Amino acid sequence: MIDAGARWIQAAYINRLPSPGDRNADRKHVQPRAQLLRKEFGIPGMVKHAEISVCGLGYGVFTINGKNITEDVLITPFTKFDTRVLYRTYDVTDLLREGVNAAGAMLGNGWYNDEGAIWDYDRAPWRAWPRMILTLRAELADGRTVTVVSDEDWTGDEGPVGFNHVRGGESYDARLEKRGFDLPGYDDSKWGKAVICRSPGGVLEEAAEPPVRVTAVYPMQKIGPELYDCGINLSGWARIRVRAAEGTVIKLLYAERLSEDGQHVDQSNINSFNAGYELRHADEYICGGEAVRIDGFEEFEPRFAYHGFRYVEVETAGDKAPEAFEIEACFVHTDLKQVGTFTCSDEMLNRIHEASVRATLSNYVDVPTDCPHREQNGWTGDAQLSAEQMLTNYDAVPAYRKWIQDILDAQRADGSLPGIVPTGGWGFNWGSGPAWDAALMLIPLQILRYTKDASVMHMALPAMKKYMQYLSRMEDKDGMIAFGLSDWCAPKATKICPLVITDTAYYYQFALAMAEGTAADGGDPEEWKQLAHRIRQAFRKLFIVDGLPVPEGQTALAVVITMGLLEDAEKPAAAARLAELVAENGYHIDCGIIGIKCIFRALSDYGYTETAYKMVTNPTYPSYAYWILSGCTTLAEDWEMRGSLNHHMYSEVDLWMYRYLAGIQADGDEIVIEPRFIPEIQSLQAETRGIKVAYDEQSIRVTVQEPATLILEGRRIALPVGETCVERSPA
Repeated sequence: MIDAGARWIQAAYINRLPSPGDRNADRKHVQPRAQLLRKEFGIPGMVKHAEISVCGLGYGVFTINGKNITEDVLITPFTKFDTRVLYRTYDVTDLLREGVNAAGAMLGNGWYNDEGAIWDYDRAPWRAWPRMILTLRAELADGRTVTVVSDEDWTGDEGPVGFNHVRGGESYDARLEKRGFDLPGYDDSKWGKAVICRSPGGVLEEAAEPPVRVTAVYPMQKIGPELYDCGINLSGWARIRVRAAEGTVIKLLYAERLSEDGQHVDQSNINSFNAGYELRHADEYICGGEAVRIDGFEEFEPRFAYHGFRYVEVETAGDKAPEAFEIEACFVHTDLKQVGTFTCSDEMLNRIHEASVRATLSNYVDVPTDCPHREQNGWTGDAQLSAEQMLTNYDAVPAYRKWIQDILDAQRADGSLPGIVPTGGWGFNWGSGPAWDAALMLIPLQILRYTKDASVMHMALPAMKKYMQYLSRMEDKDGMIAFGLSDWCAPKATKICPLVITDTAYYYQFALAMAEGTAADGGDPEEWKQLAHRIRQAFRKLFIVDGLPVPEGQTALAVVITMGLLEDAEKPAAAARLAELVAENGYHIDCGIIGIKCIFRALSDYGYTETAYKMVTNPTYPSYAYWILSGCTTLAEDWEMRGSLNHHMYSEVDLWMYRYLAGIQADGDEIVIEPRFIPEIQSLQAETRGIKVAYDEQSIRVTVQEPATLILEGRRIALPVGETCVERSPA
């Protein structure tokens, strides 16, 4: 933990600059170089155990005796820094030695000092120059304890990193390296003393969610004179090894698509929000020459920025081209534990599954983001739409618990929520609305259903109640809700489903969620059941005619079927009409992200799984297969592929594979396995949270960790703990 004697500190040269958050100063400050901080300290005996607790804002790299204290990257987690600040604790026993030791830190801007004017991060109330707080405790073999804290005894100076921006990129000048600054004996006589600075304002808490790490490294294939391809779209950065003359400037331009002639990267779809940055989706390395080489090469990867990319274009300036150059792609995201796998005999479905989970991982870098390049914002709508798929593929509860707390911290006193979380203040008056605010209202419920963990629901319930009070003040005279965003990113020719239908449907779902969550938390759910009944009756009076929604469409039908706004007797006919609409549209998708969230259940729950399959695998626009056949390795932002090619908001298709093709329904009071067999799939293997399903045309094998029910071709079969094999009936 952070010791009471630890202080927030920064290098003196930084302290003398006007704060970047100073409203009286020019907001377009020249950015100072990233800080280096160091301190030597003695260890008067053998170390039995040692831990260091660190927080560097915005991001920090921490070393002891020249070695990184962790493999984690992009430390510190993004929060509303004036409300909550997270630190991490690491075991550093093996890094310390008896005698003189040295601790070092390098601090970058991260989300704490975002100079871009987009989304008002430049006006965030916490914004200031980077700073850090630290405590190291070493327990010696003889029982004594040594404590080192951040204070005025540290020294600071400029480092080799210049411009650094979490979205824009990082510039590193190896000629300015202060090699050995984090080793004992380094001459820091020309460095200034560290100074105590103001706290960011938030309460210090230890982080409990998984850290961000480099989880995989991929080779990059040279496809042009200065052009490289790693084969997949991902979040992260390029790592290079280079041998070149001192002063050679190597610029790495990141993109997820190529120019029409295939000779350059095309950044047009990701550069819309970073005008004015010194680097725009690029990193820059200035070679230091022979003095900084290790085994004949200089090595570089950014520390304070990450990118979304598949391709890297290398621009070189300096005395001459590099003598040698190597490049590889690092996949960087929150290190989530995988709990689900899926594969089947249909290769297109396998590729769509891979694209879904790759988009999910690329868009969880400390918070669930919309895209890993253009924005990196925690859009609430994207996250709520993909949460069930996320919980099926990954142990996401610790990560979600942190982000739900971020939502609680962002909520205003009147109960309203922003469309992005964390936020520097933007998003309350555009970008939110019930379908986006559902992140607070539904993710805790989905965690409860899928994992039986009630802690997040317990934490969120007071804020959920406050939000429901806010929604009640947004009702019109008919009791309907209509504000915010509608069925976002529908195909270009679609007639968008009216906002009042989707928003009020979510309002109804929220009332049900409050009832279920309140009961799970030991309270009385009756008032919420009554509210749900009132909303449903009012909705049906306005929008349901002869068991169908008016106006009609794929989204409207899917929403009223899956969100419970039809009577049970009405649902089969509505599902049949939905299947007709899909067929009439050439088995093409005709809905945006809200409709996609609902359409798979609306079809497959009522016998139209093959219709859903044809819709998914249709090779022509708009469809998932169209994306894959067009070269996507992640899910795109829109069906036309005009914007980002790495979004996760359409990932409900992946839950459909687990829930219907594999048949795993693990979110109810009991586990039910009910595969929907279709002739296009001859075999399948899936697993989630210890539930395994595998079948071919002859039999099905199911493994469960608790008693469950298998529904197979009309039969209900009780499954004991362990593996059960059942023969299938001949087709």
